[in-house]
Amino acid sequence: MNKLFGTDGIRGLANQYPMNAEIAFNLGRAVGYYYRNKVNKNILIGKDTRVSGDMLEAALTAGLCSAGTNVMNAGVITTPAVAYLTNYYKATMGVVISASHNHYYDNGIKFFNGNGYKIENKLEKEIENILINEEYKRINTSGKCIGKVQLLKDAKNIYIEYVINSINGYFNKNEYKIIFDCANGASSNIVEELFYRLNLNFKVINNRPNGMNINKKCGSTCLDELQNKVLNEHADLGFAFDGDADRVLAVDEKGQMIDGDQMMVIYVDTFLKEGQLGNNKIIATYMSNLGFDETIEELGGKVIRTDIGDKYVLRQMIREKALLGGEQSGHIIFLKNSPNGDGIITSLQLLNALSKKDAKISVQAARMKKYYQKLLNYKITDKYSFLNSKQFNLIKNDLQNSFKDMGRILIRPSGTENKIRILLESRDKNIIDDWVKKLDIFIENYKD
Repeated sequence: MNKLFGTDGIRGLANQYPMNAEIAFNLGRAVGYYYRNKVNKNILIGKDTRVSGDMLEAALTAGLCSAGTNVMNAGVITTPAVAYLTNYYKATMGVVISASHNHYYDNGIKFFNGNGYKIENKLEKEIENILINEEYKRINTSGKCIGKVQLLKDAKNIYIEYVINSINGYFNKNEYKIIFDCANGASSNIVEELFYRLNLNFKVINNRPNGMNINKKCGSTCLDELQNKVLNEHADLGFAFDGDADRVLAVDEKGQMIDGDQMMVIYVDTFLKEGQLGNNKIIATYMSNLGFDETIEELGGKVIRTDIGDKYVLRQMIREKALLGGEQSGHIIFLKNSPNGDGIITSLQLLNALSKKDAKISVQAARMKKYYQKLLNYKITDKYSFLNSKQFNLIKNDLQNSFKDMGRILIRPSGTENKIRILLESRDKNIIDDWVKKLDIFIENYKD
């Protein structure tokens, strides 16, 4: 058995190794074995709307119960909701069955500790070793020691109350007309009730999941429908969540995308001088636009960059005692509210910031300087061998020389898919356009 955990839990093609029922069952047994001597043996499980979610949930639950661990089932719910509810119900661990922004045929399993933080790499490794070495077979559970399943019927309402309380008391409600795109994912059964209770003027699209339409030409990975809807409805703003709603992107009244960098700039522009950002340090990843740093510094803040991934953003935030951090993709952490990116909380925080100024939303978003930027995704059979190949390193050297003193490049393998990602960034759009063509031709000839 190969290494299972990637950058964010375990992920793969559903019903194929490692995302099959057998691995899920034995993973449950491995987790149960790890916590075998713990008094509190309650594990909370939530999932998104993928058709494979039921299968993996059943297998994981069976494995946990067979190892003497109780399961608290929150049903279909967002990833940040699982993190919050794990802490709320005082569970030992929280588990989310989701592949986030991926297509329906993928799925994943990721873990939170009892405080609602993503588990450390060390714990992932320990669980992985128990699974690989089949140490879980040492457990012999029977009779009254077999775990039980508790359905958490109030889980959604508890999470909604938490979200409302995170903004209640100082939420400035403007007369915006808003469109929400739920990506046919886990936010589909939350958003309508939540924003109805907040008495906002809104419409919801893509909130009818069927197990196979999650992230399908909708949500934060495909803004076309939301952009058209905002324009056709003459709305002021649109929000697009991904499948598990831990991220969100926005669309302004002109149908233009507002990314995570711009959302953080809007928030900083509104609240930095009010003293709501602590030491005024903002954490961003290496994917954030170079113009983000320049804009934040002009506003009086300081940007500190870290590795790609919201768990690395959180760790850096804790080290720097920062209250705001995030990614261009829309994973944004408001540490006063949550240690995780939460697309729904982010949308509320952005609404609050936007409504405190008279300027149009497009104007507020445009305050962030932007370098020309292009993110390329290439499907590669063996991404690591390809990145280490002589041919790729030759073109990479040419690429680096072309962008020297003109911008930057960032090349990395995807942590969840058989892809490589190449970020090109420059003040000169022509150099980016030229290299996109060169790279497309090169990759097509050498990718296999």
